[in-house]
Amino acid sequence: MLFGHPSSSHILRRTYRTVTRHILEERLRRLTEIGVALSAEHDLYALLELILSEARAFTRADAGTLYLLQGDQLNFEITHNDTMGRRDSHWYEGVDIPPLPLDKNSASGFAATTGEILNIADVYRDQAHNFEGPQNYDKPTGYHTQSMIVVPMKDHQDRVIAVLQLLNATDEGGAIIPFSQEEEILIQSLASQAAVAINNVRLIEET
Repeated sequence: MLFGHPSSSHILRRTYRTVTRHILEERLRRLTEIGVALSAEHDLYALLELILSEARAFTRADAGTLYLLQGDQLNFEITHNDTMGRRDSHWYEGVDIPPLPLDKNSASGFAATTGEILNIADVYRDQAHNFEGPQNYDKPTGYHTQSMIVVPMKDHQDRVIAVLQLLNATDEGGAIIPFSQEEEILIQSLASQAAVAINNVRLIEET
């Protein structure tokens, strides 16, 4: 390297930092916009659809499911799966998906009972947990679950009121990749905003 002239590797590192900072700033801006949209929605069904759609778009997740906590169980509300071309909800006639018990035997039950986020790069190779739910879903449908992030949605009193499960994050080329640590933090923030919005809609519906 000539004195006073940065090396190509230095330029690449500086460019990478600039691009990364720009992407983060854009995602934070988008997160703010999503929060405004969530607070403006007063229909519960439309709100849940918006939460799942925005969370998936935010992480380029191929599929996702949202559960609401009611009593001692997690009730299925909405699921999306782009690969299979499906969007199902318990509001749809003929859709009857049983609730999940509040225990650690399922990924969503684990997140609800512990309050912890699960971020699994490959559910078939994960050694820390042995969740059979994704594999049981894959067998009859032909789908292949790989990466998964499961987020407990907590309200302002730190109570879990719902669980958001996203499957198969994808890169710009459509290849399945793990959910990044940055996405984990941002989705957690989105989930917190969404939980407050759900509680607000419920209060409106009760009045």
